Amino acid sequence: MRGEVLHYDEDQGFGFIAGADGSRYSFAREDMRRDASVAKGALVEFQPGGGQARNVYSIRTQASAAPAGAAAASPQASSKPAAAAPQPQLFGRLAENETAGSTGLWSYFWRAVTENYVNFAGRARRKEFWAFCLFWMICLIVILGIGVAADAAMGNLDAGTDLPAMAMGLSITFIVATFVPWIGLIVRRLHDIGLTGWLAVLFFIPTVGGLATLVFALIPTQGQENRWGPVPVGVRV
Repeated sequence: MRGEVLHYDEDQGFGFIAGADGSRYSFAREDMRRDASVAKGALVEFQPGGGQARNVYSIRTQASAAPAGAAAASPQASSKPAAAAPQPQLFGRLAENETAGSTGLWSYFWRAVTENYVNFAGRARRKEFWAFCLFWMICLIVILGIGVAADAAMGNLDAGTDLPAMAMGLSITFIVATFVPWIGLIVRRLHDIGLTGWLAVLFFIPTVGGLATLVFALIPTQGQENRWGPVPVGVRV
């Protein structure tokens, strides 16, 4: 598979490649051939497997692979204008950055509950986290209001009647439906500040989880590319 080098740490001997299939693959020093170029943006070929890139080697351009005798072409051929070099194709995360969506508050929330619904990879800046919190609360209040209005119309709020079933049912359904995006967002926020996503388990501890999540949400974005990806779009470094 063809891909593009997103990041490589020479000291630690690991890096990431954005594959042509849109997925990101990790690789280590021992996965590279001797002639592999690991500079950021280098085009490579590799064998994918289980999120790991193996047998990584550089893609040689047609110009570099041309035989030496090509330089001895006829004068008429040399007088023809050279064809423009093809622009490298971007894949995965870099391709996404080229066509990055809006960084507005609602856009962050909408992407979290659609294309990022089960996304536990990459990074999420502080603005993305708090945008999700804001519109999640607004949606919950609106849904709760609709449920209360429905209960009132059905007489569920009269004294001595059953519990407000519509309000409770709709609210619980919304909370359950947005549980996975919540966890994914917390994991990406942890990645953004350079921490492992496994710390998201603190979210399930009463009191401690809420305080820990608040602290994670307030820490500024790391100003450089880390093992989970480049700096999120819109962050001023």
